[in-house]
Amino acid sequence: MAEIAISCRNLKKTFVLSRKQQKIERSRNKYKVAVNGLSFDAYEGEIFGLLGANGAGKTTTLRIISTLIKADEGCVEVLGRNLKNEPDFVRSNIGFLTSELKLEDYFTPNYLFDYFAELHGVDKDTAEKRKRNLFGKFGIDKFAEVKVADLSSGMKQKVSLTIALVHDPKIIIFDEPTNGLDVITARTVTDFLTELKNEGKTIIISTHIFSLAERLCDRVGIIIEGRMTKCAPLAELVGESCLEDVFFEVYSKEATEK
Repeated sequence: MAEIAISCRNLKKTFVLSRKQQKIERSRNKYKVAVNGLSFDAYEGEIFGLLGANGAGKTTTLRIISTLIKADEGCVEVLGRNLKNEPDFVRSNIGFLTSELKLEDYFTPNYLFDYFAELHGVDKDTAEKRKRNLFGKFGIDKFAEVKVADLSSGMKQKVSLTIALVHDPKIIIFDEPTNGLDVITARTVTDFLTELKNEGKTIIISTHIFSLAERLCDRVGIIIEGRMTKCAPLAELVGESCLEDVFFEVYSKEATEK
């Protein structure tokens, strides 16, 4: 049986809301519990999907695992190492990509790749070999010296992807990997995720797109209001139904039990 790559136990994260955020949330409550006692495991060589509506807690969970924010409670282990005790180890083994990542307009893909390779301590020969491979795969090589400001949104996403993989991480975390992409670029990205899985990488994606989860994921966890309500292999979770029906069945049950 595959080893556990990521183990999350009883994660909790609460945010203080500004008045503007309270208006957006349509709530008078000053606090928002984004993640509430969430636990799950992701195994080596699998694609694990966090499925939930916008605001369910998916992004917060991924940011905690990626060391971008700290949980108020709970524990995360990555490749058997505790995130709190060894954050540098975790960062060196994780590639994190979010649609919210903003590349500096002034720089070129070449410069950005080299910069992040040096930041991660990748030697120049290895970095150059990786860059040739990734730039060629995603068609970035033709735009390597074009400033980010002049790239299409799809090309920017591809550049962001290569930067996330510059250090050849064992674990790859993508927050809404196809968000805002045209169908061609989206297919290129999802096919590449399957390639990475076949190389033995562990991949966690967050999504609210049922078809994407069904196509890519080995196991799926359904998050509703910061809680893991279902977590199982995709085939076991779906059975003879479809993921969309299962999700709304769980969602309706949760709403009824409130």
